[in-house]
Amino acid sequence: MDLVLALPTRPIRRKPRVLDLCCGAGGVSMGYHLAGFDVVGVDNRPQPNYPFTFHQADAIAYLTALIASGEIEVFDLVHASWPCQRFARVTAWRGDRDEHPDLLTPGKKLMQASHRPWVIENVPEAPLRPDYLLCGSQFGLNVRRHRTFETSWGGGGDLVPPCWHHKGLLAFEHKGERAYADAMGCTWMSNVEARQAVPPAYAHWIASQYLAQRATAAA
Repeated sequence: MDLVLALPTRPIRRKPRVLDLCCGAGGVSMGYHLAGFDVVGVDNRPQPNYPFTFHQADAIAYLTALIASGEIEVFDLVHASWPCQRFARVTAWRGDRDEHPDLLTPGKKLMQASHRPWVIENVPEAPLRPDYLLCGSQFGLNVRRHRTFETSWGGGGDLVPPCWHHKGLLAFEHKGERAYADAMGCTWMSNVEARQAVPPAYAHWIASQYLAQRATAAA
């Protein structure tokens, strides 16, 4: 008689999964990927250089459908970089803010309704609680680019060093677009795609904060 021994097995640990809304060419997505996440990106425009799973769709409609179907549960985290033109200072200088719709307000309500942890990134002028204010100089990047992050867990955790601006930092309007894109770490993007990008280092750091918060809650 053959004996079959039941050997203990280790549970398979899957990677955390993030939904990146308004992903553009993938600056934020790359940061989450480098932090160990599986990434799905959504944008209403074609993104031929986006390096991960991509769906071309309206972000509001896509998120609404996921919540209605319950499929939002497959994601551990929802990130959104809602269009910033309505709030950006440069829009007031060069155009009319009223020409740009506010997607942040309805988008935030949907993210809250998803009952998933979430992160919203935007320009410092946007109506967000500044749980984290990040700049390239905090991560050793030779760029000056401030972005605000509001999170469902409210901030806290490890702190990055303060901004360290100096004359050698690249400002977008003072250096060539290619140099600025490369300095941000967005080397796979075109110059045009990088104009709206977020350095991957920012999202990598935000991902680490989320994982730390999750570990604390599970302890």
